[in-house]
Amino acid sequence: MVSRTVKRRGTLIGMMLCVVVGTAQPAIASTAADASGRAAAFRASPVHEAERGIARSLASSLRHPRWRERVREAVLGAQDVDLQNLAGRAAGDPTGRRLHTAVAAANRRIVGLKGLPASTGSLLRMRLGAPAMRPRLRAGITPWVAVAAADGHAKALTAYDSRGRAHAVDTARVPERPLYILDIDVSKAHRAGLAVLHKALAGKDLDTPKSANTPDTEGWWATKVTAVEVKDDEEPWFKGAAEMFSLVTGFGPDGKARVDSVDMPYLDYDNTVYYPNQILVNWSNYKYNLADVVMMEDDDGTNYKALAQALTTALLTVTDQGAYIPLVNAVLSAVPDSWFTDDPDYVESWYTLSKNSTGRLNGASGNGWMTVEPYFVEQF
Repeated sequence: MVSRTVKRRGTLIGMMLCVVVGTAQPAIASTAADASGRAAAFRASPVHEAERGIARSLASSLRHPRWRERVREAVLGAQDVDLQNLAGRAAGDPTGRRLHTAVAAANRRIVGLKGLPASTGSLLRMRLGAPAMRPRLRAGITPWVAVAAADGHAKALTAYDSRGRAHAVDTARVPERPLYILDIDVSKAHRAGLAVLHKALAGKDLDTPKSANTPDTEGWWATKVTAVEVKDDEEPWFKGAAEMFSLVTGFGPDGKARVDSVDMPYLDYDNTVYYPNQILVNWSNYKYNLADVVMMEDDDGTNYKALAQALTTALLTVTDQGAYIPLVNAVLSAVPDSWFTDDPDYVESWYTLSKNSTGRLNGASGNGWMTVEPYFVEQF
């Protein structure tokens, strides 16, 4: 997961990167008291609090041997386990039934907190903290349960044992005791969130595709991303892959500001160059030969409904003055301040991308780059 701390809007260019180094050396620190104050240097989001409640419930359920073995087999057999589905299949196990009731309620709350429709379904997932923990889990050691920290530079995670006690787990090292990490299915939430964003923007005519003005050339010019990288240092062991998307902004043929959201599901990790050959801009949707790009990352606390409302409110106030106006600032000013502090939602931005842009383009914050080229999309 991309993790970084970003300064407030006035100093976005001076973005600071977080450094969290994970090693395979076993070490663990524990305490009988709740360690949440040391586990994160920021106020937990409501989503994180809901996850934390389920982490305690799951840890307590592991006191029961038959259920503990069922969970262990599921985790060893899959990279991610749908916790609600797992508990729901345990119809004959009272422990599983009780946990299923709690998880289902938490899932409904989390879906609402993220501004997603009820049809999104279950989002809570469970996984083993690191591959190095597999031998000890197979050996029968009862795992602790922790929530993946939203803050990538957290010094410790709060993990719960089967007796309800909290322990501070050092994030700089993979611990000896196996950990089940509770997290959000960010990929699933991300897909549902982009649908919410599209619907809200379309409702205000802010992402309506061009239809009646198709050029006589029977095709359209695009800008294609041939390579892209987001910079950061080593990823902590307790984080999963990122879910990235970009907001492409400009003025449509009708002179209204518009936003096109572009999913980037391949962009999972920092310090990795990806070669997607992905269409980023469809220039037939724009009035001017210039557009801006804001790259963002989904995380546990991202509320797509709030993002859509903020974007539509901000962009509807921007009017075409007969010349191109950069819209990055309008987008960034619409995003809540908290997204620029402890949350990793804002990643990078690029100004004044044109149809003829070619080669490497460094982001305004110095946190990422991409290489692009013009590409003509022919109609059949």
